[in-house]
Amino acid sequence: MTDKPKHLPVEALDDWTTAVCTELGIDRTSVDVALLLDLARDVAHGVARPAAPLSAYLAGLAAGRAGGGRQDTAAAVAAITELAASWRADERDS
Repeated sequence: MTDKPKHLPVEALDDWTTAVCTELGIDRTSVDVALLLDLARDVAHGVARPAAPLSAYLAGLAAGRAGGGRQDTAAAVAAITELAASWRADERDS
């Protein structure tokens, strides 16, 4: 067992994002952290918590296929957020 914290402190989020972008060869300025965190929140509350990371991944995939710019990410996030706002799992089960 290690003494390392299991959760990333909020103040380390920028450092983590920069490190991941560097590791993956992604331009850090193309990543809108607040937009993605808002997406995760909206999906977690409107659909289900496990749908949040999956939705963030799908937004990134769609943005990459559309060109990979900030506008592409924003468009994908907007579409998913709109869907999450209108999502009613109990209505979809019927």
